[in-house]
Amino acid sequence: MRTIVGIRLIPRLGFALGFVVCAGLLGFALYLQYYDYQDPCPLCIVQRIAFMALAAIFLVAALHGPGRTGAIVYGGMLFLVAGIGAAIATRHVWLQNLPKDRIPECGPGLEYMLKKLPLTQALEKILTGSGECAEVGWKFLGLSIAGWSLVWFVLFGIFAIYLALAGMKQAQQGKPS
Repeated sequence: MRTIVGIRLIPRLGFALGFVVCAGLLGFALYLQYYDYQDPCPLCIVQRIAFMALAAIFLVAALHGPGRTGAIVYGGMLFLVAGIGAAIATRHVWLQNLPKDRIPECGPGLEYMLKKLPLTQALEKILTGSGECAEVGWKFLGLSIAGWSLVWFVLFGIFAIYLALAGMKQAQQGKPS
């Protein structure tokens, strides 16, 4: 079995690690919002929802301790959610890199859209993005929050595949989950 920093990465431990990392990322997002006053735009909020979904799947999988089939199912769900999150983060990064004259106008807030518009229309407007989504208020190592979200979603997608393969390999070796 492969190891990370000398620790055997059985699927259950990997799922628990994924949950802890997601929780840490969400905690950091709350820190940026409430202590650094970086108010999230609608695309940021949707990305947070994707991180919450990843955390929930990681937690359920860690508690369940799946065998081969379960590792494949959980890995597939994680890969799907990470892919959706990566697509949203890619759109956000794209908006942030538009020339100033091509940035869309600021739209209504998320709460207003969800109250006044049907869900499909609200989601369409959210995913289209607005001027506030193009603002970059925080950077680390040259990447914005959306850029780091994209990096993490890609890493989670790769990790999901790894966990599914590790679960299959462990089951083939006849070891309990």
